[in-house]
Order: sequence, then C-alpha cells, then structure tokens
Amino acid sequence: MTFLLDEIALATARLAEAGVPSPRTDAEEIAAFVHGVRRSALHTVKDADFDALFWEGVARREAREPLQHITGHAYFRYLELAVGPGVFVPRPETEVVAGWAIERLREMDVAEPLVVDLGTGSGAIALSIAQEVALAQVHAVEVDPDAYGWAKRNIAEHGQGRVHLHPEDLADALPELNGKVDLVISNPPYIPPGAVPRDPEVRDYDPSRALYGSGADGLNEVRAVERTARRLLRRGGLVAVEHADEQGQSVYRLFPEDKGWRDARLRQDLTRRDRFVTAKFGQE
Repeated sequence: MTFLLDEIALATARLAEAGVPSPRTDAEEIAAFVHGVRRSALHTVKDADFDALFWEGVARREAREPLQHITGHAYFRYLELAVGPGVFVPRPETEVVAGWAIERLREMDVAEPLVVDLGTGSGAIALSIAQEVALAQVHAVEVDPDAYGWAKRNIAEHGQGRVHLHPEDLADALPELNGKVDLVISNPPYIPPGAVPRDPEVRDYDPSRALYGSGADGLNEVRAVERTARRLLRRGGLVAVEHADEQGQSVYRLFPEDKGWRDARLRQDLTRRDRFVTAKFGQE
C-alpha cells in the first residue's frame, strides 16, 4: 500500500460522510487529476511525489462542488469534454437520448444527415452525433454566452469540422434550414420555477438558465423546441426532447397529430424513468 492509496482511503471516508454518491471513485479521480496519471496507475505514484493539492480537491468535493469542476472535464459517451462554471455538466441520462438519436440517424437513407441541437450547452450531444454518425452535419445552437464559450472550446477540440455553432435562441434559430433538417434534438431547461433540485451539485453549481424552464410548469422552452422542430424538419424528420421524469405525459401531449406529428412516444432512461419524447414530423 502506497502513501497515496492510504490518503485515498481516508478521503473516501470523508466524502462518504459528506453524502457524496460515489466517494471512492471521486477520490480516485481527484488523485489521478492532481498527479497526472490514470486511475489504474495510482499505485505507481511514489510516496515522495504525493501532492497535497489532492486534499484541496477533496475539500472542494466534500463541499459538494461537482467533481467535473474540480478536474475540468466531464465524460459523455466516448468524449472527454471541458466543463466548468457557467455550463451545465452533462449527465448519464442524456447519453441515452443521444444514443437514440445516433441509432436513428444511422438507419436513415441519407448520405449526410443534417442535425440541429437546440441549447447545446457544452456541446455534448452535438459532438457525440458528429463523432458517431459518419458525415453528419450538426448545427449546435446556444444563446448563453458562458455556455457558448465552453461549447466553442469543445467543438474546436472534437468537432471534426462538422459541428457548426450558432449564438442564437432556440425559439427562432436557423431559419435558413427550414424544412431541411433530418433530426432535431434538445435537452432544454425544464425544471418548474420554485422547484428545488435535490442534489447540491445541481442546485448550487449548474447555471440556473440551463435548469429552470419558464411558465408555470417549466415547459415553455420545450414548447419552443416543438415549434422550432416543426419549422426545421423535413417531412419524415425526427425530434427528441429530454424532460424530467414526472413531466413525461405533459411533454408527450405537446406533440399531437393535429400539429403534424406522428408516432409520438414516451421513452425511458436506463433507470426506467420517463426521460424523453420522440416524434416524427409528417410522412415522408
């Protein structure tokens, strides 16, 4: 047992007592970040090379600052993204939404699928689609200047020249693409005003603009996504929009047949909670 591994064990106990959901993993991630090694190589760090900055990181995590803010990166599907204050930290449940979109795009008989990600945040969804769907052209929309800066950084690193960032509001974005888009996807703000997220990492650190939707039910931004998707999509194009688990039926009803939607479905995440709604616009 090395000195660093002993310190990680102590840090794990501290983080567990603070209520951190994954204390061992987080302690190891902080140690790996501080010492510049992979988690699998922590045992190779010599006692003389121990860096006391490890405990600074542990103290920040103990105060429930997001691990991703401490290390400066977040993992999303096959990507390692730069994140920090001012941008929403992408969550595992959103990976399921992106995965659905990627599978549908691969099934399309389209040489270069055209995709729009409304409210891209860090760029996680847009970049995953570009990485995993050959020749896809992705337009990422983000109006918040702080989030836009993070997306710009990540797109420069991972975009492969196929992700195009636009500083526009999702409600009226990209009129030049009206009727041309194969798939619209969005993880918009949807928490109702007055609701308080349970996790301090979300409540105290994620930007409120990315969390809280407007309107009494918090779904005005989802309504805007529906209108924009209806405008952008070609006939037979698809939409996917994320929501809170208790909002499934309400979001499902926002995609009725009398507005041109077909095959609207309420879909679940890996925990079998309602997580996103998908629909097809018109008939091909």
